[in-house]
Amino acid sequence: MESKAHISEIHADLTNWVKELVFYKDEVKTFQTRLEEVVNQNNKMDVLAEVEHFQNQFIRQLEVIDTLKHDFKQFENVLTANVMANPVASDHRQMAFPTELIDQHDTFLKIYMELKTDFEKFLAKTY
Repeated sequence: MESKAHISEIHADLTNWVKELVFYKDEVKTFQTRLEEVVNQNNKMDVLAEVEHFQNQFIRQLEVIDTLKHDFKQFENVLTANVMANPVASDHRQMAFPTELIDQHDTFLKIYMELKTDFEKFLAKTY
């Protein structure tokens, strides 16, 4: 299913989403550094098991971020092609905004925020 929105609104959303993803990617790298600190300070088996869990989750999040960034940029290319093909009144024209992109963004945010919360609880427990 798709929803309709002005091309400029879709462009703004995609631009903001890509910027968010860049931020989250940097944040994950910071989390990975914090994990290294935990390993250096604590080598209990139960802690190391959780470290491995978070390591795997962070690797997966980086993969998802890269995929989403690609998908968003691909749709941005569709917008650009649409405007180039018919530039007249493109700022007033509406276009279908695939709900699958919106859902992917929303799902990523939900999962990422849950992971971040869990990681913060883990850090509080280990420090």
